[in-house]
Amino acid sequence: MADFHQNGVVSTLHNLTNRPVEELETLLVKYSKKRPMTLVLPSLFSELEGDALKHIVDELSHVPYLDNIVIGLDQADREQFQYAKNYFSTLPQKHTILWNDGPRLRAIDKQLAAQDLAPLAPGKGRNVWYCFGYVLAGCPETKVVGLHDCDILTYERGMVARLFYPVANPNFSYIFSKGYYARIAEGKMNGRVMRMLVTPLIKAMRKVYGDDPYLEYLAAFRYPLAGEFAMHVDAMSDIRIPNDWGLEIGTLSEIRRNYSTNVICQVELADNYDHKHQDVSSEDSSKGLSKMSIDIIVSIFRKMATDGHIISEESLRSVKATYLRTAMDMVEMYKHDATINGLSYNVHLEEKTVELFAANIIEAGHDFLNHPTDAPFVPRWNRVKYAIPDIMEQIAEAVRLDNEE
Repeated sequence: MADFHQNGVVSTLHNLTNRPVEELETLLVKYSKKRPMTLVLPSLFSELEGDALKHIVDELSHVPYLDNIVIGLDQADREQFQYAKNYFSTLPQKHTILWNDGPRLRAIDKQLAAQDLAPLAPGKGRNVWYCFGYVLAGCPETKVVGLHDCDILTYERGMVARLFYPVANPNFSYIFSKGYYARIAEGKMNGRVMRMLVTPLIKAMRKVYGDDPYLEYLAAFRYPLAGEFAMHVDAMSDIRIPNDWGLEIGTLSEIRRNYSTNVICQVELADNYDHKHQDVSSEDSSKGLSKMSIDIIVSIFRKMATDGHIISEESLRSVKATYLRTAMDMVEMYKHDATINGLSYNVHLEEKTVELFAANIIEAGHDFLNHPTDAPFVPRWNRVKYAIPDIMEQIAEAVRLDNEE
């Protein structure tokens, strides 16, 4: 059962009563008449071989208000794409698969790359960006777009209902909703990057840079790294997103850049949430949580710089020192929180993770300072349409042909 605290910066919609999902779905069916809804599922082929996605598909098959489901399929050859078409064929909703590694979409990617408009690297950001492009091209009736990951182990269809509801309800003014939840599994706390990096890093940067509106905005979110969000389709066409692990922070930053916080909310999706876990990868900063932490830190530094703040060697040292003290204090808080709830908590491993993240603040800062001309954001789809006026028709046709073969 949640509290009912409001931070005052963005609206927080709590799960106070565990309202039956059938009630929400009845309302969403009504809302879908004026605000048709599309769900985007960015997926690796390997996720089709696990248990989580199978359960997600089973749950989605009972969702009555979705007009479209768009699946972005990465790392799949032709045979695996055919397997995926059969795998998702049980969905009763209209659904479409983007075969991102197929020759047709690869040809479009090459055309975009020739004009410096394509994502720089494969990954979730690239997958999501092409899915958004297809929604704009092939689902013209869509008014609300939602997204969630395909590795959620605790999935139930009430999550997607609560995610869509704030933007789908015509009596609300929200343009964007962000999911949040607790992360508990196997008798211990999860969500290490959120707990041990993002929260203390934002606290530290507010000490170093003062009362900054952007940092206050990030601090307002209960789980800014959550992979679940929904937005009005007009917002989707005009945001730039990173194509690395900074996707979630970058999306929040872009929404704030384009809209007032009055039309942004966060919504509690579930009492608990669990998904696939990444290794820390302390020995290799190009993998696992170490790589994730660097991408997230760079994303925050980049946004701070665009707001006029100076990122320098001196400020990096201040941020690192302040972060390290703040995060170590929070280890004690989390220990007490775990203890009162009967959860196990390994203080030594938590402190080692904090030390790794502290070192990565410097590495991320140097990465930002040494590559000032990099363009890490994927361009807005509106810009792409200006450069290649018929790009939407090309995407819609390529995806149609892939799915009909």
